[in-house]
Amino acid sequence: MNEASKKSTITKNILKIKGSKVTEFTDILASEEPLEIRISVLQGSPPILNKNISITMRTPGNDTDLAVGFLFTEGILASKDQIDQITLEDNKAHLYLNNSKNIDLSKLERHFYTSSSCGVCGKASLAALKTVSLLPPSSANFQVDKTLLHSFPHTLNRQQTIFNSTGGIHAAALFNPTGDLLGLREDVGRHNALDKLIGSCLQTSKFPLDNHLLFLSGRASFELLQKAVMAGIHFICAVGAPSSLAVEMAIEHDVTLVGFLNEHRYNIYNGAKRIKI
Repeated sequence: MNEASKKSTITKNILKIKGSKVTEFTDILASEEPLEIRISVLQGSPPILNKNISITMRTPGNDTDLAVGFLFTEGILASKDQIDQITLEDNKAHLYLNNSKNIDLSKLERHFYTSSSCGVCGKASLAALKTVSLLPPSSANFQVDKTLLHSFPHTLNRQQTIFNSTGGIHAAALFNPTGDLLGLREDVGRHNALDKLIGSCLQTSKFPLDNHLLFLSGRASFELLQKAVMAGIHFICAVGAPSSLAVEMAIEHDVTLVGFLNEHRYNIYNGAKRIKI
């Protein structure tokens, strides 16, 4: 187990009950700890210093990806070139940005605390739920074979190291149109897993993501659709069901949305044109 995996899990002695049998057992749990995200702008008029952005409950590991992805999907960061350096210490991620151009802190109309289960909790208004992508418009004209999607759950299951140890964590994975896994991130929070994935892609220059497929281990909620749209993704698959607002967003932004995906079936809620049926 690598160092990142050690921080992402803990062990706990428990009692396992099965029928009349009681067994002492050492279980592995997914870690959940707060991460404070803070930014400083090194240049600008006036300069912005030590601005606390959010505290989010997350699984430790890939914290830089999480902080970068969060700021991008909130519409604060447009590219990795805005980042001068990032420091991590004691559950704090501090991003130093090189200038204040295009940085609109008013977009962060959010209370200070974000739970691991809700990516939009604390938004100050309904208008704040709508985040506008800073990427150029895209259309994503590719198509995939209808059977390709059935391979995603098996591929994800083989790669989800923390889930296979704990059974209590979410994942977001990125595939290309031929079914190759390009990236995977895990977290106790669905939105954190996606922020980590998007943050990783932004830092490794994988943008734009309009020629990729996103696979979510849970349900397809509005907040996840919004984050995916911010990253230019037009094809989203989920193990669970989509919400009504998620379907509305998929229609509005021309996103292919697939739900209840497993090795035998799935439902297409929008954008069937990208699947060769």
